[in-house]
Amino acid sequence: MNRRDIAFVVSALIIAAALAVVPSITVKESVINLLVLVYIYVMMASSWNIIGGIAGQVNLGHAAFFGLGSLVSRILWTKGWPLSVSMILGALVPVAFALIIGAPSFKLRGVYFAIGTLAMAQILFITTRNLFPMISSLPTEALATYSLAPRYYVALGMTLLTVLVVFWLSRSRWGLGMVAVREEANAAESLGVSALQHKLLALCLSAFFAGLAGGVFAYYSAGYYLFFPFFPTWTFDAVMATYIGGTGTVIGPIIGAVFYVLVKEILALRFVELHPFIFGTLFILVVLFLPGGMIQIWSRLRRLFRRAAPAPSEEKAMSESDMVHDRPAVE
Repeated sequence: MNRRDIAFVVSALIIAAALAVVPSITVKESVINLLVLVYIYVMMASSWNIIGGIAGQVNLGHAAFFGLGSLVSRILWTKGWPLSVSMILGALVPVAFALIIGAPSFKLRGVYFAIGTLAMAQILFITTRNLFPMISSLPTEALATYSLAPRYYVALGMTLLTVLVVFWLSRSRWGLGMVAVREEANAAESLGVSALQHKLLALCLSAFFAGLAGGVFAYYSAGYYLFFPFFPTWTFDAVMATYIGGTGTVIGPIIGAVFYVLVKEILALRFVELHPFIFGTLFILVVLFLPGGMIQIWSRLRRLFRRAAPAPSEEKAMSESDMVHDRPAVE
């Protein structure tokens, strides 16, 4: 790891440590609820970024992984299974589902892959709604002892794990292989990089962390319809947050998720019916004029400052000329 990588990991740990003290310094449950929602969206955006940003496969069925993770975790946990086991199994079931649909799905290219994954998620959503039409509520004794603090720490820990794994992946040989497949699959194949293996790995990792986010949602929620996490909205929210922040980057989905959740909450309070239209317009503008997301703004500002600042050789030349100019004339 170079200095920049070490700096990123240290910064992530420091930020996580700072966020860990939030429940002890605030009594407002609204703040904790908002942060838990931010963590879930960061996990969703970061997990979608693995397949959509790094591997370049636009998956519009991401809600299926999130929903499966939530469904399995919720059922097992409310049946008395340990929370850790329930969440791990809730993350592994979407991986198994991804392996089943992965090879056939990757035979579709471009927009057909996106449509195929969307259709798959819709089938799963309709099936789940028919099989589980009821509301899943916590038992009375669990509701009596319900506390936001442990749910907050679980969400924070799983978010930190997701971000660090995505960061490691972006620096690893497998991550570079995914980028190569994204840029030119045929060229990557000619160099011995298996496009199918890298796509399947990206899909499985994406499914795992989306399922883990579903497990966090299942543990956090006191009651909800079991088919609710399968709504297509979860997919489009993750895609929008990733594109707003910047696809294919580690920090982009984090920034995009934070921005998306905060602005969405503000707009939802002030413009109850218009906020989907406003966000749709914002998404179109970002895709058209900032295809690199908010990260692209920072890159442009850095290039602008570099152009404005004189080069070291120019500064040295200027200083030497000033010295000659200020030197007194020899009589």
